[in-house]
Amino acid sequence: MKRIVITGLGAITPLGNNVAAFWENLVAGKSGAATITRFNAEKFRTRFACELRDYDPSLALEKSELRKTDPFTQYALSATAEAIADSGLNFAAMNPFDTGVIWGSGQGGMQTFEEQVTEYVEGDYNPRFSPYFVPRLITNMASGMISIKYGLMGINYTTVSACATSNTAIMDALNYIRLGKAKVMITGGSEAPITPASIGGFCAMKAMSVRNDDPASASRPFDVARDGFVMGEGAGALILEEYEHAKARGAKIYAEVAGAAMTADAYHMTATHPEGLGAYQAMKSALEDAELNTEDVHYLNAHATSTPVGDLSEIAAIRRVFGDKAPQLHISATKSMTGHLLGAAGAIEAIASVKSITDNLIPPTINTTDLDPQIPAELKIVLASAHKKEVRVAMSNTFGFGGHNGIVVFKKV
Repeated sequence: MKRIVITGLGAITPLGNNVAAFWENLVAGKSGAATITRFNAEKFRTRFACELRDYDPSLALEKSELRKTDPFTQYALSATAEAIADSGLNFAAMNPFDTGVIWGSGQGGMQTFEEQVTEYVEGDYNPRFSPYFVPRLITNMASGMISIKYGLMGINYTTVSACATSNTAIMDALNYIRLGKAKVMITGGSEAPITPASIGGFCAMKAMSVRNDDPASASRPFDVARDGFVMGEGAGALILEEYEHAKARGAKIYAEVAGAAMTADAYHMTATHPEGLGAYQAMKSALEDAELNTEDVHYLNAHATSTPVGDLSEIAAIRRVFGDKAPQLHISATKSMTGHLLGAAGAIEAIASVKSITDNLIPPTINTTDLDPQIPAELKIVLASAHKKEVRVAMSNTFGFGGHNGIVVFKKV
């Protein structure tokens, strides 16, 4: 099958509104968490999140696009604009059917849905919905708007697999190019979940941290005192390109997408399998797909959301996959800084994994000061500060409600 490489990156995150700022703050161990400013969250158990800061969608979108789109689509368009500029691609010189978009979002236009329904109820049930209500709401609109903006007429759809969504999108984009169905794919994910209903729903599940007095230290993956995840928002975009096509045009190549895999836990609506059986098989299958061995992997960006059960089930799976090869592996949990971007998490964590390869630098896990004693001592979890090390292969883990497990493996070209 054809080889696939990454030739462009774009990011809108709580740590920065472009890839350079995101990466700089990530390796510096900065936290994006603070008290929610988007709405009054005083009545909620959790009153903080990782919001975007100083984000101006008008830098990448026209006024007409702003009027027609929900924030999750705006984030997608902003990140994609950076990725395309970074790639140096000239779509006008290409067959429009050779480029497609596979984008991911777990919730889609949540803000639009809440605002319109609230307006309907508070307005004495006056049925004056916006004509853009449905287009702004539906989850596939990000991929649609990207294709419309750039005239891309190839494969186009949206993946939804909860917090494994972006890795699902990346895997599908990889496979379509492998099979010769496209030369270039724009992929990634976006999420805008910092809304009353979204925060309220996760609060009701008691899934989020309640460290309201110290938000910056709330996300603490693998720590014995972890008490839940921190919500985040944003987008990550990657340009996947067939290797020979990229080489022929002299493109800058970040890394190769070596392999990917998905499995299902078939266990519980919201909880991961306690022994990490699905995660184990997904990691194992991704390595097989990449034709790599466990000892080839230098960095693993863990899903690690800072939940009591989820972190340990992932550790169990990692330990089972890597066995006695684990001592050469370094692990970190970047959600300790970005928060959990739900369907967009895999996209920005893919970027972090790729940057670890290009810069030979592993970002840290912050806030974890007392490692859970159930975590084997031989596992090298990068804590507090970034770790300098040659990274030739990086693995990115994502797991989602419904038992979805999505793994992507990147390697140096």
